[in-house]
Amino acid sequence: MTQAAAADSQPSSPGVALPDTALPDTALIVGGGPGISASCARLFAQNGMRVAIAARDPDKPVLLALEASHGVRRYGCDAADPPAVASLFETVVRDLGPPSLVVHNIDGRVAGIFRKSIAEADPNMALETLRNAAFSAFLVGQQAAIAMRDNPVSANGARGTIIFTNASAALKGFPTSGAFAMACQAKSGLAQSMARELMPQGIHIANVPIDAAIGWTRDDGSRAHRLAGTTVDDNMADPDRIAETYLQLHRQHRSTWAFEVVLRPWSEKW
Repeated sequence: MTQAAAADSQPSSPGVALPDTALPDTALIVGGGPGISASCARLFAQNGMRVAIAARDPDKPVLLALEASHGVRRYGCDAADPPAVASLFETVVRDLGPPSLVVHNIDGRVAGIFRKSIAEADPNMALETLRNAAFSAFLVGQQAAIAMRDNPVSANGARGTIIFTNASAALKGFPTSGAFAMACQAKSGLAQSMARELMPQGIHIANVPIDAAIGWTRDDGSRAHRLAGTTVDDNMADPDRIAETYLQLHRQHRSTWAFEVVLRPWSEKW
């Protein structure tokens, strides 16, 4: 599958502002951690957006730091709980205004489901993985569409952008990964259906499978992943660069909206 070009230009370094063609005003990131979510929050705030981030634990140190450094608003939410997601969007709209950019960035795997054969996989863990990943994407996508449908149309012809972070399991089911493949491919199907329904209404939908370990920057300046180790020669995805792609997707003109953008390091074997 070919990686789609997301915009005409790339900034020279993480955090550099892109040309001021962004939709107004509010971005909501659902799923809060030190990787993609934190990088998106920083970049969106640096580009003049009001940024909200939601997590089951809104008091994580990384989220407290984002609040202090970039004015990011923190919200508690179980994204797999329908009333909680509806309440999150109501609160964000009240506090910051209707979002024009929503990022669903939840992996969803339960620890015990990793590397389990189909015979060994716990059905309850498989269901919880599906609930955390795909069902939460449905709930967030549904509320985002409701919140965006009355947004004014931007100069790029859009009312808003909804981005789903996905994984390489969305493209192929790996051995001993049945539950996660099921959840990722369900998320892809959701995104395809939403794109066909909502893009003619001015809401850009993007599905972004990331075929890589993601190495985020640690306190010592190195980039590392908790299982894959420390990055060497950019062999892991850089969350700051992923955030740039997300902002570029948000700023695309409707004449050239990308739906599926597959991201992988230059050295990844696929």
